[in-house]
Amino acid sequence: MNRRSPGLSLSKAITGFLHYKTAEGLSPTTLDSYRRILDKWVAHVGDIEVDQVTTQDLRAYLAWLRTDYKPCRLAGGDHPLSPKTIRNVWVALSSFFTWASVEFDLANPMEAVPAPRFEVAPVEPFSKEDVEALLKACEFCREANTRDRRRFTMRRPTARRDRAIILTLLDTGLRATELCSLTVGDVDQKTGRIEVKHGPRGGAKGNKGRVVFLGKSARRVLWRYLAEREDGEDPDAPLFLGIFNRPLNKNGLRQLIAGLGKKAEAKDCYPHRFRHTFAITYLRAGGDLFTLQALLGHSTLDMVRRYARIAEIDIQQAHRRASPADNWRL
Repeated sequence: MNRRSPGLSLSKAITGFLHYKTAEGLSPTTLDSYRRILDKWVAHVGDIEVDQVTTQDLRAYLAWLRTDYKPCRLAGGDHPLSPKTIRNVWVALSSFFTWASVEFDLANPMEAVPAPRFEVAPVEPFSKEDVEALLKACEFCREANTRDRRRFTMRRPTARRDRAIILTLLDTGLRATELCSLTVGDVDQKTGRIEVKHGPRGGAKGNKGRVVFLGKSARRVLWRYLAEREDGEDPDAPLFLGIFNRPLNKNGLRQLIAGLGKKAEAKDCYPHRFRHTFAITYLRAGGDLFTLQALLGHSTLDMVRRYARIAEIDIQQAHRRASPADNWRL
């Protein structure tokens, strides 16, 4: 039987909460997000006892995040947290106190804290010109202008890797974590078949692995990148390497794409935008919603329908092509 547990600090309670969520089967990415959000909250309010937290404390914290908090960003800039990020904080706190209220027979102080509102960000795919500019930016460093010699440019040592990354993201619609989790053995370079594994190794959301595919152009560029690596045929080697020959991670990927975007003078460059581009381009080329759902690994059609609206698919024409009664001449 659960019972009230006065004297239990927030830090200890959070450890128990994360153990519970791990046993529940949440993905490592979600667990890391909960841990970061809750640790930051404890650093702000102090490691007080669980039953000392009030609804007013939680409202004040969310208000502070919205108005006074200055995030430290890897890419720089001092703009405030987005409404979606603040909503994620609310979700983590709500989940924690829902668990704590049952585990320790406490009143839930989050019940009277309304969920912050936010507008769904518009989905804007890359244009063909954007992608061409990004691929060009992979090749050379910025022009050097020195006092004692003529201007010159040098080829970037990671050019082949970066081109392979861009084309793989564009051709598969993989999430950043999924791309960074791939090994050489996950890719069949003859057919372009890529196995995206679930769990900590594969990074797929919701413990749902799937299969995606690379086209001929992307396979050629990927082969050229791996051909230069000593471990390019080792099935257990990371598919994409970062600095010091370590596996490329999500933050490194985000900084890479942002840097290439700045050099290419393309706005709003981030890895997930390639996923949007893949989805919308796939639908405009005649792909169907259910196959796209499988390729993207979505559990519902909600996001796929958003892509469909953006792609301006003519449902009447699609039905005309797919109508069984017409096609079977019944």
